[in-house]
Amino acid sequence: MVPLVGLREELDFVKARIDAVARDVIGESGVDITYLVGTMIELPRAAIRAHAIAEVAEFFSFGTNDLTQTTFGISRDDAASFLMTYQQKGIIEHDPFVTIDIDGVGELVRIASDKGRSVRPDIKLGICGEHGGDPASVRFCESVGLDYVSCSPFRVPIARLAAAQAAIEKARTA
Repeated sequence: MVPLVGLREELDFVKARIDAVARDVIGESGVDITYLVGTMIELPRAAIRAHAIAEVAEFFSFGTNDLTQTTFGISRDDAASFLMTYQQKGIIEHDPFVTIDIDGVGELVRIASDKGRSVRPDIKLGICGEHGGDPASVRFCESVGLDYVSCSPFRVPIARLAAAQAAIEKARTA
């Protein structure tokens, strides 16, 4: 997984290096290795240009913590000093570093998912980061049709329960 890709050409360059190393390892070991090359979608530009990036990437993992930072233009470390005030004043409903901002960050995830699938229908899509353990964010991921979520180990039980509930709800409304 290649982080912080904003240009298809970046991924072209890095993928060529990955493939060359893989060929060397396969040649030296005599063992065939199956692998996928993909990228984290952490930049708004990557989400908007996902159709071009998907020509190279076999999967997208949405780095929603970094995508939130780059979309809002705020540092997760500094945000604690004012986000509580924003919530108290009704400017935001939830801390966007806890629950995905569906209208902004979520829309970028939706755009990138649709654009990626338009070029590569079988592309694997998921998120990584703490949003993967937030029930509201997991419901959003199910609504977009993401294949997986990942999160820190202590949040896995919550993520699994939220994913099961979201899948049941989706099946009920289908």
